[in-house]
Amino acid sequence: MNRARLNRVINSSSREKGVETVSVTPVKATVSTITTRDGVAIYFKDWGRGPAVVLSHGWPLSSDSWESQAFHLASNGFRVVTHDRRGHGRSSQPWDGNDMDHYADDLAQVIEALDLRDVSLFGFSTGGGEVARYVGRHGTGRIKKLGLISAVPPLMLKTDKNPGGLPIEVFDGLRAASLADRSKLYRDIASGPFFGFNRPGATVSQGMIDAFWLQGMQAGHKNAYDSIAAFSATDFTEDLKTFDRPTLIVHGDDDQIVPIDASAHAAKALVPHAVLKVYAGAPHGLADTHKDQLNNDILAFLKS
Repeated sequence: MNRARLNRVINSSSREKGVETVSVTPVKATVSTITTRDGVAIYFKDWGRGPAVVLSHGWPLSSDSWESQAFHLASNGFRVVTHDRRGHGRSSQPWDGNDMDHYADDLAQVIEALDLRDVSLFGFSTGGGEVARYVGRHGTGRIKKLGLISAVPPLMLKTDKNPGGLPIEVFDGLRAASLADRSKLYRDIASGPFFGFNRPGATVSQGMIDAFWLQGMQAGHKNAYDSIAAFSATDFTEDLKTFDRPTLIVHGDDDQIVPIDASAHAAKALVPHAVLKVYAGAPHGLADTHKDQLNNDILAFLKS
């Protein structure tokens, strides 16, 4: 039955019953995804209106991990786009391409598809690597400002040239635990070092633990496994050297996941013009534990 015929039937029935007639408007389906050139569906959220801000999330999370910042910025005059990295959240789970080059190219295609310009681009943890590699591969033609929050650059892995990094055994242990019982791994990370809940006197939030676990379990098993190498063994030194826009670096000095000396302090040395804000006693997951402080710092930086 076509729409016109359906309207006549409903209107006729309504008149017979003595009720007011209502026209039927078809429901339109909209999907918040873009499809990359290699066929991967990338889910995104697009909140608010105003200057564009794009937020890239950490491992093994999704765009939901940015919701406090996205809500705050969108409520204060910005258009905020957050996306689920390939293999994470609601995006496709391709077997291949789980590396920083693909992550950066996917980010570029989200920005291009939405025709975003003068973008302020922030990355948390693994997302900081994605942002750095985006700048290294695609430049800053569309970028206004940059931010690295608890971010992995320049390099997490300990090497001869990076003696302050973490030994390969740490990441091999993550891979082994992921294969053995990744659900337990995510609970252990969230209930321990990620939010600093393993510190004496810490106020533990079961909600934060549950949210981390839920987002982690949404990620593809192979994708999250491969991403361990992507965030730990990728060297972003040369990418950081190309940062030519105002840059904000935020890191907690009690980050047990991405220690501050090999990350934020080293990144600051490579991006001398960057503003470095160190949160005393803050853990890796400061976007939740210190969300008000971070929200205010990001907003002030965007307005500066």
